[in-house]
Amino acid sequence: MRRGGFLNLILIFLAVTLLLDWYVFSGLKTLTTGWRSDRWRLLVRWGYLIVSLGLTVTFVAGLGSFRTAQGMTPFHEWVLSLFLALLITKIFFCLVLFLGDIGRFFYGLVHALTTRRPGTTSGEPFFPARRRFISEAAVLIAAIPFTGFLYAMLKGKYDYRLHKTTLFFDDLPPAFDGFTITQLSDIHSGSFDNVHAVQKGIDLARAQHSDLFVFTGDLVNNVAWEIEPYLDRFGAIKAPYGQFSILGNHDYGDYIQWDSEKEKADNLQRLKEHHKTLGYRLLLDEHVLLEKDGQQLALIGVQNWGRGFIQIGDLDKALKGLDPEIFKICLSHDPTHWEEKIRFHPATIHLTLSGHTHGAQLGVESDKFRWSPVQYRYLDWAGLANEKDRYLYVNRGFGFLAFSGRLGIWPEITVITLKKRV
Repeated sequence: MRRGGFLNLILIFLAVTLLLDWYVFSGLKTLTTGWRSDRWRLLVRWGYLIVSLGLTVTFVAGLGSFRTAQGMTPFHEWVLSLFLALLITKIFFCLVLFLGDIGRFFYGLVHALTTRRPGTTSGEPFFPARRRFISEAAVLIAAIPFTGFLYAMLKGKYDYRLHKTTLFFDDLPPAFDGFTITQLSDIHSGSFDNVHAVQKGIDLARAQHSDLFVFTGDLVNNVAWEIEPYLDRFGAIKAPYGQFSILGNHDYGDYIQWDSEKEKADNLQRLKEHHKTLGYRLLLDEHVLLEKDGQQLALIGVQNWGRGFIQIGDLDKALKGLDPEIFKICLSHDPTHWEEKIRFHPATIHLTLSGHTHGAQLGVESDKFRWSPVQYRYLDWAGLANEKDRYLYVNRGFGFLAFSGRLGIWPEITVITLKKRV
């Protein structure tokens, strides 16, 4: 987007935000009218305005730093998250207030039309005063999303959930019947702000004692040093058949400014070295053979390939030299790779493990209903998909990005058990 267009967008956004603030302020005036304490009345009215305007200014002022050499820090993410929480809260408040104002407008209109007297131009007051209970209802309704956002930011983003799935295959080598895989994805270490909470998620992953551990990309937000405080912690995850990883779109450093292409390349190389330090075998468009009791399956890892994102993953290169009949598991960060390429490939890839979407970190999941705003961008955004026994599993992500919270779509540790269909 051109600079002029971006500035115009910011100005429109600020105008809408200020309009919402004015409307909320009018509702708070109605709410506090008649309070005995002048101090509390002024505190509620002007305290809200100062907090809201201050947060808006801080958010807008920080927009320019998102693409610096550091990118979004936890501070930036907290400012963004609080701004979003307050914005959604204001919208709910204003909707209730608006419905009340529409109601009193029509009430006043009908009252004026039905109470006219001969020789007069109007009846009783055309626009009755706003009743306090409308403002009270607006506060109560708006408190629901605000409380949800606070929970998402304070607790939800570290509320790790274990998702266990058993998959059956006709052509799984018998030796791998019951073979277990623990998957993590989208760690986004640059967003963490609570080391002890992160450790609980790591401990839960370790406690699964799976045969194989895989990580499906986005170790960092932008720069290699973000994972360094956590190398020992995530490096403690071990599995008898090894630990394997791939790169995600954020690992390439494409979303911040670098002083030179060499600096960017050095950062990527440093990140690859960190995978070694973690004990992860980084698969870059290649495969490895896992052997058990004289039988084998192939684990394939490709670089990032995603619709609308970087597309450098080379599946054909990763498959080169493989027996077409061997059982194959593919690690590919973005599920659109499976949607557009992998499931149609002539070499049958039995299972693909992905991440990337985070499930938008916000949504609803139950046995009968699932919704997330990310579903309007991704066909397969969380959990299992299957087409003619070619499976895709999309991990909801271990970490978080931009919005420093999770609500309804909780951070995930996946355990998949492979079974041979009898």
